[in-house]
Amino acid sequence: MNTVLNGVDVMERSQFAQVAGRRVGLVTNHTGRTRDGRSTADLLHGAPGVELAALFSPEHGIRGLRDEAVDDDVDPATGLPVYSLYGARTRPAAEQCAGIDVFVYDIQDIGCRFYTYVSTLGHILEAAEEFGKAVLVLDRPNPIGGKVSGPNPDVGRLSFTAYHSIPVRHGLTVGELGRLIHLERGLSCPLEVVPVKGWLRGLWFDETGLPWVNPSPNMRSLYAALLYPGIGLLEFTNISVGRGTDRPFEVIGAPYIDGLRLAEHLNACGTDGVRAMAVNFTPNSSVFSGVSCSGVMFTITDREAFDPIRLGLETARILIRDYSEGYSIEKLDTLLVNSKVKEALIADREIEYIRGLYGGSETEFRGRSERVLLYD
Repeated sequence: MNTVLNGVDVMERSQFAQVAGRRVGLVTNHTGRTRDGRSTADLLHGAPGVELAALFSPEHGIRGLRDEAVDDDVDPATGLPVYSLYGARTRPAAEQCAGIDVFVYDIQDIGCRFYTYVSTLGHILEAAEEFGKAVLVLDRPNPIGGKVSGPNPDVGRLSFTAYHSIPVRHGLTVGELGRLIHLERGLSCPLEVVPVKGWLRGLWFDETGLPWVNPSPNMRSLYAALLYPGIGLLEFTNISVGRGTDRPFEVIGAPYIDGLRLAEHLNACGTDGVRAMAVNFTPNSSVFSGVSCSGVMFTITDREAFDPIRLGLETARILIRDYSEGYSIEKLDTLLVNSKVKEALIADREIEYIRGLYGGSETEFRGRSERVLLYD
């Protein structure tokens, strides 16, 4: 097993040289912690020669427990204000930037375009550009590795869940994503990344020796994180993706589904590295809360061969074909953000045809991102 150090651990070993004598606005949550479990906020608050001036929190709040808009708060440990970037605002206001010199970003991402911690980083870079601040990213591993898969969003359709033109599974760390956004948007604000030590692109999170901390309330395991880029694509449609159960993103279902039939069709569609098993469940929150659902539970049998995007698209195609009276496609494109792929799913085109629609953009992205890579 590799011994991997996060960016915050590397910064501590350098005796906080990167932020010495500077007023820091720390963008973090419960995942911002050292290898041995100390909070990055507490660490910087007590660091000699460093003035921690304010805290900024992303979706789910500073403690990672909320699944709705989050209000501003006060951190009980440091007494500092916590400015929410997932509520009335999604980027820091001028008055919140006035007392800081540098934004320090330390949040664990999961490697998926529509996981909004990446969008928060982009908005921090925007604020730094506007208000003359610097940005320092304390990097962390991509827990599902460096593979790239899925379509880019359509031109002109960027949003908070599609902040930049990247594939659904982007294969980058947050530090590399910050470098890519900074480069491709022509930003001039100073940006520095404190790299992870000991991480390689082929490593999975359970090969790092780092403790798993749920990045958000429903992201409870590495396997949920690996399934999420595919199963999460279905989330705004009328199907439960397991929220309100003990296996979010590992199960899907609805009252109108025949789980045995769906499992049979999914297992026959040729998606490598995963099996579907029929299950019945009743979510206690979110879609179909309190309603008995039939569906499937996914088991990853070979994570190296498994492509979560293919699974998500195959699942959508089968639901559209077999459950046209129950399954609604109205919001299918909310997180996919690719009209050609959506239209091909509706037309029941074969998966290889659909993958051909975006295979070129995967190759193009690998070329674009080579300029910002920090790890082999």
